[in-house]
Amino acid sequence: MDWTEIIVTVSAKDVETAGNIAQMTVPYGIYIEDYSSLEAEVLEIANIDLIDEELLQKDREHGKIHIYISPEENPAEAISYIKERLDTEGIEHEVSSDSCDVESCLTSWKKYFNPINVGEKLLIRPVWRDDYNAEGRIVLNLEPGLAFGTGTHETTRLCLEALEKYIKKGNKMLDVGCGSGILSVAALLLGAESAEGIDIDEMAVKASRENAKLNQVDDRYTGIKGNLADKVEGTYDVITANIVADAIILLSEDIEKHMDENTIYIMSGIIDTRLDDVLVALPESLEIIDKYEEKGWLCLVAKKK
Repeated sequence: MDWTEIIVTVSAKDVETAGNIAQMTVPYGIYIEDYSSLEAEVLEIANIDLIDEELLQKDREHGKIHIYISPEENPAEAISYIKERLDTEGIEHEVSSDSCDVESCLTSWKKYFNPINVGEKLLIRPVWRDDYNAEGRIVLNLEPGLAFGTGTHETTRLCLEALEKYIKKGNKMLDVGCGSGILSVAALLLGAESAEGIDIDEMAVKASRENAKLNQVDDRYTGIKGNLADKVEGTYDVITANIVADAIILLSEDIEKHMDENTIYIMSGIIDTRLDDVLVALPESLEIIDKYEEKGWLCLVAKKK
């Protein structure tokens, strides 16, 4: 069966907010066409100022958010939700949709995914892109498929920055809602001894295992299909949960049993309007020791008091 591609067109100034809304409609990634800062971004990524003429002719005044809905989901419901939220935010928009085959959905967005620097140590490189300069950074090779986690979204990027700070050589890591496996692979490349990634989506678990193999850390990675942390036991040195606020709230009910006195717990995917809800749900035994914020998204770091 065909998938459905939804394209949301908004003014360039509203792309960020519209992208955040779109991200809430699917459990995997979206991609965004935004050429408003084309020259600066190309210079930063590739260290060149020569840009293809086709790119230069792109619309700089508007951005497009592409969302793919699987045959098991309800495209009409997703479109209705997006329109309602955009209207509430006062964002002028156009929404179109069309069917597309699975292969097209898996590949059409790739041309918009560029190598990006994250934090001070990492470079995320899509496997089909060779136009990058690592400049001494650790290169994380990534083939995300439709699994969430490319490093381009603020929630993932903030998590990676926190991992860079808190992961220690020899650590044992748990990645709840692993998606593409980007956080687990990053932790292993940064020195963790082992990582376990768990996700409710079999497609994501498969992608995470493939990305671990792609980066030659599969001997230290275990991908598990499960809901939150229901399939894991014991404690970990570092736990990441790059999911949505509601899922973090549910995870808070039993996260303590996977933590010892030194465990670092990194939570991301929290939009600023849900911060108080997440804080109220956290066990009283935990305290926030660090916070990262970008464009309305928050990443919290906690440990036992």
